[in-house]
Amino acid sequence: MGRSANLPRGLVDRFLVRGDTWPDDTGCSMLHVDMDAFYASVEIRDQPELAGKPVVVGGTANRGVVAAANYVAREFGVRSAMPIAHARRLAPHAVFVAPNFARYQEVSRGVMTIFRDITPLVEPLSLDEAFLDVSGALKRMRSSPAQIAAVIRAQVEEAHGITCSVGVAPTKFLAKLASGMCKPDGAMVVPRTEVLSFLHPLPVSALWGVGQRTAEQLDRVGLETVADVAATPLPRLRKVLGVALAEHLHALAQGHDDRPVVPSTREKSIGAEETFEVDHFDRELLRRELLRLAERSTATLRSRGLRGRTVSIKVRFADFTTITRSKTLRVATDVTHEVYRTASTLLDEQVPAGAVRLIGVRIEQLVEGDGGEQLMFDAPERGWREAEQAADQARSKFGRAAIRPASLLAQAPARSGLNEPKPDRSDPGPVA
Repeated sequence: MGRSANLPRGLVDRFLVRGDTWPDDTGCSMLHVDMDAFYASVEIRDQPELAGKPVVVGGTANRGVVAAANYVAREFGVRSAMPIAHARRLAPHAVFVAPNFARYQEVSRGVMTIFRDITPLVEPLSLDEAFLDVSGALKRMRSSPAQIAAVIRAQVEEAHGITCSVGVAPTKFLAKLASGMCKPDGAMVVPRTEVLSFLHPLPVSALWGVGQRTAEQLDRVGLETVADVAATPLPRLRKVLGVALAEHLHALAQGHDDRPVVPSTREKSIGAEETFEVDHFDRELLRRELLRLAERSTATLRSRGLRGRTVSIKVRFADFTTITRSKTLRVATDVTHEVYRTASTLLDEQVPAGAVRLIGVRIEQLVEGDGGEQLMFDAPERGWREAEQAADQARSKFGRAAIRPASLLAQAPARSGLNEPKPDRSDPGPVA
């Protein structure tokens, strides 16, 4: 939810932090920090000639989806997750940039370091946002939560040349709402004494868990605002939404959210996928792309000290039919050769022939360190693992192209962009 959302007049201005005027932030130790149009902002920082222009990150082809759009592009209706072809129709004059996830990850690590220098209680939700509990930093920094938010914004901009927005509130839910409402490059405080006056005028869609279908259900019974939900007796709300969702939304509407910041959320899976510029039937080409994706994903596993037991592939055909197939290994692995061999077998044995639009690889059931390694003298993985670890070291010094499997030296098929190997974590919190 941003400033352009359908908000009650004057609500945003009332809670915005302006200059050095600090609102009453007593008890508001929960911060949500969100980078502003993160991928696009990094591209504009690195290419100053893009400043002031509509910039869309998501590749230069007509396939795939928008990864990010700067605020100039958003004025033309371009949004994240929108098909690139649709974005081109809305903003044909925009600059379309292929994503550089390695660069975004590097900037993200720097930003998260700034957060952790302030408090160890940092819960990243993605590369560009995190919850912070600053209750332990107040005395050490001799600052209030709002002042710490100002420090974070200044340090991020000074160190990395990009801006962020910060919500300051007593709870996670309210902090995330506030950060979205003060974008871009703003700060908002929701005082503990004014939680309900902030929350109740908002539309029901502001509540975490209310999508289009739930909003329609609530609208049919005359519930349009958060105040309406808060005032509805629970028995009636349960009849409309069911017990679990009704109780969840009723608590949020009353301003209740007792979830703490969880500094380390265990990753569930790591993977990567790509959308081709043209559909492909050639199985040899598809197998080569599986190798490329397996190499990228397992490098991420090794860099994080993780291994996985289940290998899955995702295939989307030309008619947008999408299937997934998986196999669980006897022992966890981080070896490209093993992941590729399993993925290739799944493709050959369990995926029907047809024109393929998208293909992906994902490694699941992750374990840390050497847990689950088969300790056999003649274990077939050992030589591969040592070779790949040496290749990782070479690539860290000389770049990704320094060492590659020979089969990947062939020209890659045209694609709309390789998606980053992203971690899948447990539910990080409300989506405002």
